[in-house]
Amino acid sequence: MGVYSYDKEVIPYLNSNISFNKGIYVAEIVKNGPASKTDLKEGDIIVSIDGKELNTMNDLREYIYSKKPNDVVYVQISRGKINKTIEVTLREKVK
Repeated sequence: MGVYSYDKEVIPYLNSNISFNKGIYVAEIVKNGPASKTDLKEGDIIVSIDGKELNTMNDLREYIYSKKPNDVVYVQISRGKINKTIEVTLREKVK
């Protein structure tokens, strides 16, 4: 999907000013990755993907790995007081 994210348990060690109850924190958007072509931003909290709640980065990884290139997934995010759904078209992982 093209993001580097952290589980909520890790965030207090990285930045004590960030807190959230569920989801995973987007720390970086990979340049030219699928997420870079969307409105997903660093600092967003990914709450779910295709309606599947995410609690760990591993949850996201497992779900994405079950998909194929060109599949479209719907990522529910929280950005401050804004909640929105972002459509991401997956691509083959570049090695």
